[in-house]
Amino acid sequence: MITSELARDLAEVARDKNIPRDSLVEVLEQAMVAAARKKFGLNRDFEAQWNEELGEVELFEFRTVADEIENEDTQIVLVDARKHDPECEVGDSLGLKVPIDGLGRIAAQTAKQVIIQKIREAEREQTFSEFKDRKGEIITGVVRRFEKGNIVVDLSRAEALLPKREQVPSETYRQGDRIQAYVVDITRATKTPQVILSRTHPGLLMKLFELEVPEVADGIVRIEACAREPGFRAKIAVTSVDPDVDPVGACVGMKGSRVQAVVGELRGEAIDIIPYHPDAARFIVHAIAPATVSRVYIDEQAHAMELVVPDDQLSKAIGRRGQNVRLAAQLTGWRIDIFSETKHREMNAQAHSELARVPSLTEEQVDFLIRHGFRSVREVADAEAYDLASILGVEESEAEAVIAAADETLDVLIGEETARRKAIASAPASLPEEA
Repeated sequence: MITSELARDLAEVARDKNIPRDSLVEVLEQAMVAAARKKFGLNRDFEAQWNEELGEVELFEFRTVADEIENEDTQIVLVDARKHDPECEVGDSLGLKVPIDGLGRIAAQTAKQVIIQKIREAEREQTFSEFKDRKGEIITGVVRRFEKGNIVVDLSRAEALLPKREQVPSETYRQGDRIQAYVVDITRATKTPQVILSRTHPGLLMKLFELEVPEVADGIVRIEACAREPGFRAKIAVTSVDPDVDPVGACVGMKGSRVQAVVGELRGEAIDIIPYHPDAARFIVHAIAPATVSRVYIDEQAHAMELVVPDDQLSKAIGRRGQNVRLAAQLTGWRIDIFSETKHREMNAQAHSELARVPSLTEEQVDFLIRHGFRSVREVADAEAYDLASILGVEESEAEAVIAAADETLDVLIGEETARRKAIASAPASLPEEA
């Protein structure tokens, strides 16, 4: 019988898939209705009900009692209806039991297909429910297979995807390898819920420190900011709510044990742990470590900083291929320009020479402007009067006069530059000496 065969499948699926019995009963009822419609027609009104006493699904077809038949699929004449229910009247809905055995093998296969489809839907919903609240957590799985550069990770009761864009280029995996990753998203995909993992997300680094450092897990030490160039280097800024707890020391651990555990999980990614400071300039100085900083110039409006470092510290401050300054900028959220002491002196000397040509500026005012980041006449000419007045400590009308003078000086400088270029272009080319 179809029913007993489906019942066996039902019991097996319930046990193997760990899906609630009520959900499977509903699936089975829907499967019986689909099978009946496939055999008898889509327009007929079927309903399936689970009979607890018999332990099987009963199938009923409902027809409307009528004097005359207009639709053979949905109606039954009164005479025939009273053979089943002597008390029925015209307009009543009569339920007629349909033998399950009459559905045939094709209908049984249809029923099984519906069951499989519904089971998959139930599994998808179960997976989504299980992982929807785990976004932002670290999860451990096993590399199962590779699909077009993506890694499919077995999470025991579900599969997750580690997209190629979320993989660290220097890391390689083989089938069966254990992998820890950060859950960046959980989506309802067409075929199956997609648990999207990442090995490059800064959250992975932060969560690893939470696992390795009890003070971070307890909230005593806070990771205020994090920046990574996955597989190469990372920086984290930490602070402590307890003045007796050194946040950097807590994250480093005895003889570096804690930070080395994180480095090991990230397969050798170097990690700089720096103290966070609410003052932006001090924070930048910490962030650019291991280089030392001589002076910091801040442009609040442009949200940029200019760092001056000793000549022998320049390469260290910039880092290999600019890595150190890039990470410091990511960590602090400020744009950072770095200059050596020598280069900065040269720039200031050139700026002083140019700004000194504005007739309404005193030497002291030129120095003020340079300290506030003005290095050309054009920048003064383009400035707002109220900004310039605040920097120079003058009335706004005086600042407007300075801007007007800078405009005139700029025209002179442009004229000089144009004449210089014409002179170079018209100069005769030197002929090679005869042998």
